[in-house]
Amino acid sequence: MKRIQRIGYSTLAGLLLMLTALAAAGESDTGKESQYLSNVRQLIYEGKRSGEGYFSPDGNFLIFQSEREPENPFFQIYILSFESGDSWRVSPGRGKTTCAFFRPGTDEVLFASSHLDAGAAAKQKAEYEIRNSGQERRYSWDYDASMDIFSANRDGGNLKRLTASYGYDAEASYSPDGSKIAFCSLRNGYPAENSLKGVTLSDQEKKRLEVDPSYFGEIYIMNADGSDQKRLTDWPGYDGGPFFSPDGQRIIWRHFDEGGLLADVYTMKLDGSDRRRLTDFGAMSWGPYYHPSGEYVLFASNKLGFTNFEVYMVDAQGEKEPLRITYTNGFDGLPVFSPDGKKLVWTSARTPGSESQLFMAEWNHEAALAALQAAPARNAASSNPAPGSGSASLDVVTVPATITVSPVKISSPQIAAADLLASVQYLAADELEGRMTGSMGARKAADFIADHFRNLGLRPVGDNNSYFQEFPFPAGVKILPEKSQLTITRQNEKPVSMKLEQDFRLLPFTADGEAEGEVVFVGYGLSVPGESGKGYDSYAGLDVKDKIVLALRYAPEAVSVERRQALNAYAGLQYKAMAARKNGAKALLILSGPNSPNAGELISLSADRSLGSAGILAASIGGKTAQMLFAAAGRDLKKIQSELDMENPHAESGFILPGVNVKFSAGVEREKKTDRNVLALLPPAEESAGGEYLIIGAHYDHIGYGEIGSLARKGEEGQIHNGADDNASGASMVMELAAALADARQKNSADFRRGILFALWSGEELGIIGSSYFAEHPAAPLEKAAAYVNFDMVGRMKDNTLLLQGIGSSSAWKKLIEKRNVPAGFNLVLQDDPYQPTDVTAFYPRGVPVLGFFTGSHEDYNRPSDDTETLNYPDMERIGKFAYNLILDLAKQAERPDYVKVERKQQQGGGRETLRAYLGTVPDFVPGEIEGVRLSSVRAGGPADKAGVKEGDIIVGLAGQKISNIYDYTYALEAVKIGEPTDVTVLRNGQEIKLTIVPEVRK
Repeated sequence: MKRIQRIGYSTLAGLLLMLTALAAAGESDTGKESQYLSNVRQLIYEGKRSGEGYFSPDGNFLIFQSEREPENPFFQIYILSFESGDSWRVSPGRGKTTCAFFRPGTDEVLFASSHLDAGAAAKQKAEYEIRNSGQERRYSWDYDASMDIFSANRDGGNLKRLTASYGYDAEASYSPDGSKIAFCSLRNGYPAENSLKGVTLSDQEKKRLEVDPSYFGEIYIMNADGSDQKRLTDWPGYDGGPFFSPDGQRIIWRHFDEGGLLADVYTMKLDGSDRRRLTDFGAMSWGPYYHPSGEYVLFASNKLGFTNFEVYMVDAQGEKEPLRITYTNGFDGLPVFSPDGKKLVWTSARTPGSESQLFMAEWNHEAALAALQAAPARNAASSNPAPGSGSASLDVVTVPATITVSPVKISSPQIAAADLLASVQYLAADELEGRMTGSMGARKAADFIADHFRNLGLRPVGDNNSYFQEFPFPAGVKILPEKSQLTITRQNEKPVSMKLEQDFRLLPFTADGEAEGEVVFVGYGLSVPGESGKGYDSYAGLDVKDKIVLALRYAPEAVSVERRQALNAYAGLQYKAMAARKNGAKALLILSGPNSPNAGELISLSADRSLGSAGILAASIGGKTAQMLFAAAGRDLKKIQSELDMENPHAESGFILPGVNVKFSAGVEREKKTDRNVLALLPPAEESAGGEYLIIGAHYDHIGYGEIGSLARKGEEGQIHNGADDNASGASMVMELAAALADARQKNSADFRRGILFALWSGEELGIIGSSYFAEHPAAPLEKAAAYVNFDMVGRMKDNTLLLQGIGSSSAWKKLIEKRNVPAGFNLVLQDDPYQPTDVTAFYPRGVPVLGFFTGSHEDYNRPSDDTETLNYPDMERIGKFAYNLILDLAKQAERPDYVKVERKQQQGGGRETLRAYLGTVPDFVPGEIEGVRLSSVRAGGPADKAGVKEGDIIVGLAGQKISNIYDYTYALEAVKIGEPTDVTVLRNGQEIKLTIVPEVRK
């Protein structure tokens, strides 16, 4: 087996690349982390990756490395302010940089840099060429011989070179008093270049230098000005990553053995004496860092597998066995404490893309002390001294007092939980009857919102100088029974009239009119593009022009899982109607065949929300009607469907039903109503024709008494669906933001370079009708809309998790979000896809960058139980303050967020109407740091409940397929067979449990 090159302390990004390439599949158990860590959250979002973050002595700043420069693919050094969220580059921007640290008592920092390398630009170009080619190369840190240590002021000025030896000088840190620097150097690997007297390399050492330069890494110490550089270590193997103890009396570092795959943590005095081994872990243990108390140390180790680095803790004397801190598969390392010891920052690949970024959490010092007290003694504590040391004796280390971190100031006190509660109480009251689009309750809600805007003094920008923009919408389809008839005439028999709602039912998208003629059976009625074996054309070889076509519902039942999933994408009723119309048919009849779920049953009117016409007559027919048609033709429907289900190439996929004539008429009236968007403008400081503006929006409508999309349980049918979270929470958030931003403009109008249009939409539940109407009839030119920020279901935050959607629509979002989340402290989940089932989709395709706020689904979603008292108002206040700062940044910054075009992904499935199977699960739609689908609830008495699946379980496998996300779950659900037991695998409290579930028919 080829030896993998050992890993340097500053090689975080590359290490993670290697981990991504090598990591074996495994599951996380972040619940166990809560013993020591709480409020775990991603700190840095901007840039491809980041790492190695170190606090300033007062705890108000963090210095770290990140890949975010557009002209440089390598790490540069940045400082982050915890108070403002701003970050700025300190390093020159050229070459490679790493390993930065604050100098106590001064405005200075240090870092290692290769910016003086004459070949730096060429290396940057070469790296970009490799990355742009799409190649993924195994990472190996190159220990750039041009890397030296520099100091600079925090603004990047007063840059001074502290080391000038040929060979890698890096991994440096200051002593607590700021007078000394400990660092790693490979200068002894280049004796000729450094004029080292009496030092030569043997042939074997020269060969080692070529393949593994880190072997020559040793620990050095020097004064803060770079003078008096002294070597402290002289063991064979790589020594690096030194830090001073909190009292400044010792240096801690990690030492690799000669083979380069094992490393342990050691300490020594500042003169290199009294070396002590803290770990004997039989693994690669590195990146040690003291707690400010001096009582223990955190470090990273791959004890559980070569590519799985976790954070561990060991007592400062090395007397106890290390204790595990993190439980997330992949990489967690480089842990660093805040000066008061209450916070931990570390580098982790627990991001959705498995790229390294900095994370932060609250640290439980008391729990750490208690755990160390109970930890078993380290077997090697007295029998395995450090290499080259003469004694294994251990001394007590004195500790300094801890430092208190200044509290973070929160701006905009106008945003208050009490105000949000008051607005939700009104909007979600029974008196508004669920705010169904076009209802009196929706009108009351719109009036309430307009009054709020009027009281704030915002400018009306609706119709006729009002706050309202009226829009039409299809309110329903009225069936006219006297004009809706289906008559079958068989050869030599009298016509038979079928009964509406018993033998046939009009589909909601049917055209109005009549048709008469022959009936052509077209199998499953599918038209799927693709070559033979991938595509599917039910109309091949058939002439259906001016005829009535009869098609089976769904897709072939007995094909492979993958095949059915591919066909399901085109199996929707509207797809089948479009295919029939394009092939010239006058009418479409749909049948649930004898092999299908709901065999012989009429299709529910709620199976398709569309209220528009598909341009073709359409109805579903029952089993009795189908039997009459096939019996007249002398055909066995069940046998025919069975052959189609197997895609038997010899089966007759389509044919005319001889001796049968059908006369079909559909009488429908599409009811049109109107409702209102509510629009108000906070103008910019300097108004000009065609000035830019932001749109801040949310929908205020809901689903009334459950007329559409209700998930009401038995006994809840017909009750008012108040929609407190969906979306009184979002509407109240926009109202509160309007008040806070109007107040801010009154105090400092110069901050408002752009105007802000506050928009409350109706018709979202019917298909983003109100916002789409605005996008087509904007109050101001839509090309002047710099961004759209949406709030939909923001009232049920759990575990400090906030989902932000549409991040991929602009490259500006991550920087803005990172800045404002530093003081806010949310555990953010960023979702790139800008095509969301909410109002952002009205704007993104029209060139507007979008950002959506969402706190996740829950068991009360679209049920009467979504009431005012279920919302989390303190966290809504936090979300509001976070959004306020972000929106204010958008309003005052000179640069407009750029628009990034994201191709819309083809749906993996055909939508809810093609889902045949029912399991009785309600997924939590907030993706987190897990693989799988977490269940927010399980329907009582449903298949999942009967199988033993529980609320909070994480589904990781279904029907033999791995489940990583909600898309995988939906995809697998399309493949299961009704009534046939299938395997389901769940994670529960970190344990994998295999269960058997029997899917039922989705009604």
